[in-house]
Amino acid sequence: MRTASSRIPARGGAAPDGRRLRADGVRSRNAILTAAAELASVDGLDGLSIGRLAEHVGMSKSGLFAHFKSKEDLQVATIDAAHAIFMREVWEPGLQAPAGLTRVLSTVDAFFSHLERGVFPGGCFFVAAAAELDAKQGPVRDHLRAVYGSLVEGLAGVIQEAQDLGEIAPEQDIAQLTFELDAFLLGANYAYLFFGDAGGIDHARQAIRQLLARAAPSSRARRPASKRSTRQRPAPTRTRRR
Repeated sequence: MRTASSRIPARGGAAPDGRRLRADGVRSRNAILTAAAELASVDGLDGLSIGRLAEHVGMSKSGLFAHFKSKEDLQVATIDAAHAIFMREVWEPGLQAPAGLTRVLSTVDAFFSHLERGVFPGGCFFVAAAAELDAKQGPVRDHLRAVYGSLVEGLAGVIQEAQDLGEIAPEQDIAQLTFELDAFLLGANYAYLFFGDAGGIDHARQAIRQLLARAAPSSRARRPASKRSTRQRPAPTRTRRR
């Protein structure tokens, strides 16, 4: 892992210019935050400290202080880094599918895949962080709630698309469907990580398919396939801390 102290010298022994220094700083910060997100998924955000992270990535505390001035800054930045990883590993693959139930199931499968591939060693970062901070107060919890909330809103959005296309009955409540589908995702995470039950993901996948099948309209009420939207729904955006 490249750190701020292991930059590649410029050609010919010349000192790197300002742009090179900034680029190296960004790469170093991103590498640190990726490690922080992985570490926090196991040890928790409260267990994340400048000293602990410095030891984990093999840097000095002073090197980390150049990037983060306080533990709170580190925690907030770690949430943002986890969000970026989640977007890359779950949302972007999920949104490659056409709008409708296909996209809903694609997003669900991408979530399960990120659990199985161990993208975060402690399972879904946001499930773990929410369980840790749910009864606490403060800016870190507030930021986590805003970012995690945007992901749930994104899930509701792809379900709404399916209803708009006639693949979910118009009388179905999107908020209720989102709540139930999200509950199956949470259950799969706990089954897979806490109980070590690899079959928990298959159970959740089957439960979600049954949920969506019950929510579907009769075949006569569905719109023709030719009216299917092919637009890409914008991914959930990060809510910045004020």
